[in-house]
Amino acid sequence: MIKNLARTFGALSLALVPLLSSPAAQAAAAPAASVAEVTTLADAVGLVKVTEEDRTGYTRSKFKHWNSGDDKSDGCNTRNEVLLAEAVVAPTVEAGCKLTGGTWRSYYDGQEVTSAASLDIDHMVPLAEAWDSGASAWSAARREAYANDQGADVSLVAVTARTSRSKSDQDPADWMPPSPEAQCRYVGEWVATKLRWDLTADDRKLEALKVFAEGPCEDTIVRYTPAA
Repeated sequence: MIKNLARTFGALSLALVPLLSSPAAQAAAAPAASVAEVTTLADAVGLVKVTEEDRTGYTRSKFKHWNSGDDKSDGCNTRNEVLLAEAVVAPTVEAGCKLTGGTWRSYYDGQEVTSAASLDIDHMVPLAEAWDSGASAWSAARREAYANDQGADVSLVAVTARTSRSKSDQDPADWMPPSPEAQCRYVGEWVATKLRWDLTADDRKLEALKVFAEGPCEDTIVRYTPAA
């Protein structure tokens, strides 16, 4: 930009260069970006706001998904974009974003999967749980953004359909991944998603989370970036 101004305005542009290149000017010109937060699981649990939950009025259709994904030009919807991002062996992408081949590892149960059709894309915090804890007051556009969130790696996860449907809309007070090695990761990612979207939890859920945070998962680190 400055080179173009220099060709046109000569000395005037040169006078602007120190102003435009100063850290203060760059900070003022740049759009504000959310800052990533890093904390312990115990502290993260303490940051989740406590309220009673209410599922009145919930239907899954109030969270539009899957939409056209982050890359509007690739012909893939959110589901397939997540599958492509999480593949440990990349599938072949055919016309219409049909995926063939590929390998995935479902971390809930530690299973290796070689068919995209055998996987669900699980919402870390289920849509019904999100509704209960704040999303009922959101606009339709924000609920769509939540349901298709690829801005955080933990929001959507490719797992075996069996474990996803076993989990359904349950929370960590009622359901844990069948693989013991996955449980601390799951609790940390569940809390991270709550904090990313400023969702609440009731006392029962928080007490269940504290059991993990103060016990087997005390070394778990939670990373999250507040959603725009």
